[in-house]
Amino acid sequence: MTTHDSRRDLEALLASRVALIVIETRDEERARRLLLDLAATARPPQPVFEWLVTDGLRRADVDLGGPQRFNAEPGQVLSSIRDGGLPGIYVLIDFHPYLAEPVNVRLLKDIAQRYDQSPRTVVLISHEVELPPELAHLAARFEMAFPGRQERRAIVDEVAREWARLNGARVRADEASIGLLVENLAGLSVTDTRRLARTAIHDDGAVTAQDAPAVMEAKYALLNRGGVLGFEYETAAMAELAGMSRLKEWLARRRPAFDGTAPGLDPPKGVLLLGVQGCGKSLAAKVAAGVYGVPLLRLDLAAVHDKYVGESERKLRESLATADVMAPCVVWIDEIEKGLATSDNDTGSSQRLLGTFLTWLAEKRSRVFVVATANDISRLPPELVRKGRFDEIFFVDLPAPAVREEVLRIHAARREVVLEPHEVAGLARECDGFSGAEIEQAVVSAAYAAHAEGRPVAAAHVLTEIRGTRPLSVVMSERIASLRAWAAQRTVAAD
Repeated sequence: MTTHDSRRDLEALLASRVALIVIETRDEERARRLLLDLAATARPPQPVFEWLVTDGLRRADVDLGGPQRFNAEPGQVLSSIRDGGLPGIYVLIDFHPYLAEPVNVRLLKDIAQRYDQSPRTVVLISHEVELPPELAHLAARFEMAFPGRQERRAIVDEVAREWARLNGARVRADEASIGLLVENLAGLSVTDTRRLARTAIHDDGAVTAQDAPAVMEAKYALLNRGGVLGFEYETAAMAELAGMSRLKEWLARRRPAFDGTAPGLDPPKGVLLLGVQGCGKSLAAKVAAGVYGVPLLRLDLAAVHDKYVGESERKLRESLATADVMAPCVVWIDEIEKGLATSDNDTGSSQRLLGTFLTWLAEKRSRVFVVATANDISRLPPELVRKGRFDEIFFVDLPAPAVREEVLRIHAARREVVLEPHEVAGLARECDGFSGAEIEQAVVSAAYAAHAEGRPVAAAHVLTEIRGTRPLSVVMSERIASLRAWAAQRTVAAD
């Protein structure tokens, strides 16, 4: 919704003679200004009254002196509006705590039902307003649009001028960096936009590409109030992920569509990664964020579940809305089957969560790329793996010999372990059936063993650890065989 659409929609609501309007926003001042502007341009112009529990009722569109402090008490101001208030718009700010009082509910209902006798529109402005059932059918909700690109640019320019006045010098910036900052500030209130712009500019008097990660992290902290969505500070490069050549190629081909440099292509929605535990599915999510050069958010579906009916779906909707605002980004959902699986004891919450997630996945227009991982296909809802839910379903199998060599080289180099090429090849043969995580653990354990002996880590130490390990492919051979059989005709091999 653009700023222009917001103005037009609120104007239509006021003209349609709705007696009770609810505006949930943290941009209180912006909502007030919009109401005052619309009331002034209406034909005929409408008076605007404003109520605060600290000050009482006052005329907001013209200066008629101080507020009516005798009308500070909630019940008193509603009685005054009902019994003798002039026709016009009555803005009640932060009235939501008083909606629990039956007398206040009755008074608001009286005002709404007597609109034809005296046209008085009550507008409730707060960060959150939960209307009682008696009022819900009499009210209309209005959603304030976030500042558009032009308005965000104006705020950044204003903050830059502010810094220049204070420091006697111009802000160092180029158009590309300013454009990136303006884009990253999307989805925030005017107040938060100004706050983050000040953080970026006042820090060093410059706007650079290096400001983007800090701005996105601060933006996430402002938006993620539910604690369900985590900000992952580290992404990964292609070189850190051994194997998965098909997945890597798939991601690389879709980068132009995701970053907008290929405008004729639809941005990719996401992938579902199925496979054996410890074979790099989680690392692949970090690689996707690294390839696309965007923040990585981790959605914890287990934290979404709530004992109260409807709360789980609300938490998920809010988290997905936060992801939309953080776009462009990658959302990683680890072990998705644990959050969406149903059981005989399920009260329907998991099905509702699944429906909420699938609806968002099908309808989202933001540049949010989803990477969902799963280990247990038996618990995956059939609706999730149906063709078209994700762009592609990849199967991540146990690493082949060449991939095992690559895994050994990566983890040996990370720990400054020197292995000759022939030693790497021999160790790769010895760890046939090992997952990437098991190979890494063998290198880690070898380092501990060598340290205890006071010697540098050698191939012999790694070999000892490999031979002392029973891999998951042996311990759970039947389950892995079943997983491979299921995936053979339903998925694309990641490597």
